Amino acid sequence: MSAAAPVALCVAVPRSRTRDVAACALQMWAYLAAYEMPHDDPEALQRRVHIDYPVRIDTVIGLGTPPTLRLQRLLSAPGSIRRGEKVLVWCHWVWFAVPHVAAAYVLIRRRERFGRAAATTYAVFDLGALVYHLLPTAPPWYAASRGRLEDHDETRVRRMMIEYGEQFWKHRWGPLYSLLGGNPLAAMPSLHFATSVNAAHLLGEVGVVEGAIGWTYALTLGLALVYLGEHYVVDLLAGLALTEGVRAAAPKLTPLALRAGRVVSALEARARA
Repeated sequence: MSAAAPVALCVAVPRSRTRDVAACALQMWAYLAAYEMPHDDPEALQRRVHIDYPVRIDTVIGLGTPPTLRLQRLLSAPGSIRRGEKVLVWCHWVWFAVPHVAAAYVLIRRRERFGRAAATTYAVFDLGALVYHLLPTAPPWYAASRGRLEDHDETRVRRMMIEYGEQFWKHRWGPLYSLLGGNPLAAMPSLHFATSVNAAHLLGEVGVVEGAIGWTYALTLGLALVYLGEHYVVDLLAGLALTEGVRAAAPKLTPLALRAGRVVSALEARARA
């Protein structure tokens, strides 16, 4: 039902900026339904989840120690959240708005490019959700909680987002986290990084300054995701590959998308007849 909502809106309502924004909002509603669906049965999801393969890959990338462990041992102080770590947590939190703000900025500044901007942004979301169904993969903090992210050192991965969230939001943290953390076993690929890279590309197409802001944010978020124990480096690499693959495929799929758009426009005209 939710997947059909954007098309239904485009048939029922004439094209306008408001309709474009509403269609994107309905698309995200459909994505969220698909994203959360595997966690409707947490026990079944836990039986299917993959834990070890990203640990092994990141151990190779980190030359014997996964980068999350290496960074936390080098920079964190157990029992405290430093100022820089708070900045990284906030960088993670504001991601929920970043891909959509970037698309909206394109709509305002370069409306003729908005169709492609929206298509690439939400294609990345949707393809990522498909992988989450087919290959549920645990993040570092989950592997650590199961004793599967360890080496010779006794240091455990801290989930600083939770530590700081409880400290900053206090009694509001529980409801807020339950709202935003609908599927904890959806780490591969990292859609945080994938959609932020796509947003950086989109902003760079608008202007040099906008692109610099977008890429600074994307790279900072990448560091935050690994340092905070939310994603492995291999999750980020998979997210990067997803975004670049979608962007490379976009020109080849444009004729098909245009034909689909003409079909929707014909249905729209018939509905208003």
